[in-house]
Amino acid sequence: MSKNLSWVAIALALLAGSSAQAQEAPQTAVSPTAAGSTSVSLDIAFILDVAGAWYSRTPMEVGGHDPAKTGFNFQALEMSVQSNVDPYFRFVGNLALGLDGLEIEEAYGQTLSLPWGLQIRAGQILTRMGRMNTMHPHAWSFVDQSLMIGKFLGEDGSRGLGLELSWLIPLPWYVELVASATDAAGEATARSFLGGGEWNIHGMRDFLYTVGLKQFFPFGREWSLAWGLSGQVGPNATGHRNLTSIYATDLYLRYKPTGSPGRATLSLTVEGMYRVRQVPGDSLRDWGGYASLVWQFLQRWELGGRYEFVSGLAYDPLDPQWTTGRHRGALEASFYPSHFSRLRLQGTCDVPRWQTNPIWGAVLNLELAVGTHGAHVF
Repeated sequence: MSKNLSWVAIALALLAGSSAQAQEAPQTAVSPTAAGSTSVSLDIAFILDVAGAWYSRTPMEVGGHDPAKTGFNFQALEMSVQSNVDPYFRFVGNLALGLDGLEIEEAYGQTLSLPWGLQIRAGQILTRMGRMNTMHPHAWSFVDQSLMIGKFLGEDGSRGLGLELSWLIPLPWYVELVASATDAAGEATARSFLGGGEWNIHGMRDFLYTVGLKQFFPFGREWSLAWGLSGQVGPNATGHRNLTSIYATDLYLRYKPTGSPGRATLSLTVEGMYRVRQVPGDSLRDWGGYASLVWQFLQRWELGGRYEFVSGLAYDPLDPQWTTGRHRGALEASFYPSHFSRLRLQGTCDVPRWQTNPIWGAVLNLELAVGTHGAHVF
């Protein structure tokens, strides 16, 4: 635990040092070239998520930051650090500090000046697989992670050390093509692939490959649509050269009336995945998805509903008890005292069909943010 506290101390020292530097800097003229070579302006933010929860019986949460027990839950303390290194690179880091350790969610360099609409990210990255996987927990509308993400990608989503290339295609509408190669192992980050097993890299077959096509369509001044197609392929842990493939599509439709005095917004999100796993002598196929509708009817108030379904399989080596389908519904109400805080009340009904009774739950979440945080994904 002392090692974890040392990381917190380092983070707080960075934040304090950044503020002190801004306050104590001498008021003398410095050329832009000299200033750029001797100082770095860091955007540092801390986001705290804690919750009180009640469940009718032991919950079956699939997310690493979900409230997983009746009582008080420390979900995460996230530290976000971002800065332009120079005219050519940007640094992005996201650390999740929990009661049981430090988790490096992302730490990568991103190019800023490649020609022809190209961009590269290198380091520890969240893959661009679907929509929810690209978001950190504080950007979710609901308190817990989607069942589909947890079962197919992992309790912390899909991420790993690797390289990503994206291309903003010069077309009349927004079109981005993304491809990445990352580690195929990680119990919490590559669950459908090599998972927590040990592996050695022998060739290009041993990586996890992700491809995605992201599009955006504005319809007038009030409607907008984002639509994505993505897929992953990589080795799994069931035998020599056995592969797992996951295919996904996601849609985000938003209505934001320009004349609304309360900044009202209505948004619909739909996301689905289909998974194919080669196992000795067989091929396992399952699927899942969710749909959510969120209505911010006033500047500080929001209501939302979500429905999820994920199928099950008999004799599944990853989830032997998940033999048939699982339904889950949730309702949430959020109050934003300011841009930097949120109170969220969520009720859930989880129906694993291989069990007799549903699991009812209620969660009250508090989220606080301090510092400067980068923009969220649309």
